[in-house]
Amino acid sequence: MASDVTVLVEEPDVVTVCKPASVPVHPCGQYRKNTVVGILQAEHGLAPLFPVHRLDRLVSGLLILARNATKADLFRQQIEGGMLQKQYIAKVVGTFPEKELLVDIGIYYNHREGRSTVEAGDSCRDTPTKGKTASTKFTRISSNGTHSIVLCEPVTGRTHQIRVHLQYTGHPIANDMLYLSEYVDNRSDVGMSADRAAGKSLIPETNNMYVDDCEETCSKNFSIDPMCTQCPNLAPTGYEEHEEGLWLHCIRYSGPGWKYECPYPG
Repeated sequence: MASDVTVLVEEPDVVTVCKPASVPVHPCGQYRKNTVVGILQAEHGLAPLFPVHRLDRLVSGLLILARNATKADLFRQQIEGGMLQKQYIAKVVGTFPEKELLVDIGIYYNHREGRSTVEAGDSCRDTPTKGKTASTKFTRISSNGTHSIVLCEPVTGRTHQIRVHLQYTGHPIANDMLYLSEYVDNRSDVGMSADRAAGKSLIPETNNMYVDDCEETCSKNFSIDPMCTQCPNLAPTGYEEHEEGLWLHCIRYSGPGWKYECPYPG
């Protein structure tokens, strides 16, 4: 999408920007140069930069980047210590409950499907869950009966946490095709999902010795996995022309003695 990466604050140790939807934070998946980090370096001469947190490719809003490793490590310590407060706004389906709602339920992220699911605990079973604990507080700002504007305050920071917790409440983000339904098409047939192609940078680097061995012994039997964004033999597939940004926008991050904000979206 033809949206600029707007620099909001430029300090000696910190840069904050208003990230537009459709651009990933850092190189991943099908993206190498056209990322927030790459654009800031090319257009503003800002480098090196260390993203303090990340936003999904289709999510817009406040993004904080440290300008040196020391500052980045300080932010990391505050995040791990649970000292940060994060606020997002979302446009969701239906009339959201008027009272504040706390969703405290675990999330499991499936890398192959590129989506998260909630994992409700079962006290009658001893089967361990694969997911991670997650907690999000929601407060309705307004509603017109068809849609609601909701303030989202994630306590933890899991992949797609706000999106899947809103789905769990019965009020998913109104244009979030990944979570509007419990059932998702097989994307190996229809092409790569935008979220998966954004690449979460969680896949470890390939071992070169393994690659060499595989090339020698397995080249004839090699087949392409259409779901794998790392495959060197898989050409980029692009995205749907009607793709738009999610109605989810980061507006504020705050911590001990600091606060950064981003303008509300239209």
